Amino acid sequence: MALNATIYKVELSVSDMDRHYYETHKLTIAKHPSETDERLMLRLVAFALNAHEHLEMTKGLSTDDEPDIWQKSLSGEIDLWIALGLPSEKLIRQSCSKSAKVVVYPYGGRAADIWWDKVKGSTTRFDNLEVTAFSEAEVSALAAMATRAMKMQVNIQDGEVMVSVDENISYVTPTRWKASA
Repeated sequence: MALNATIYKVELSVSDMDRHYYETHKLTIAKHPSETDERLMLRLVAFALNAHEHLEMTKGLSTDDEPDIWQKSLSGEIDLWIALGLPSEKLIRQSCSKSAKVVVYPYGGRAADIWWDKVKGSTTRFDNLEVTAFSEAEVSALAAMATRAMKMQVNIQDGEVMVSVDENISYVTPTRWKASA
């Protein structure tokens, strides 16, 4: 018997002083049975870091040909492709050919470091690829704040990210491993 997804209701308020973006997004997120709280919370932080009126969550883990988050133009082209985890070189190549910009958020501590050492040489040719990592401790702290109904505030200033859910506050520092052109 297949397990069902768990539904999360999130009111995400984004105050991005770096991009001058201030908006509240009401999101309904289906957490796949195999998805961890770390991945779920990182999806929300990735959404906040790239927040835009046309940004949307996709089916995520349940589909191979879609990113975790994307932004499409009004004519249907993919402007932004956001993937979490440790995608293969093939998936990175395919993503970069489908989208104007691709952002990968690897996580998992040492596994992410090993993955990056393996793929970074083959990613230099992709000018539209950005890779930004988070420390394992920061992602674990985010996971501890996950609840099925969240009012989440994300403040971004000078590259620093403060995430608060209820009275819990966590600070995250994204580390840029590769910048897009």
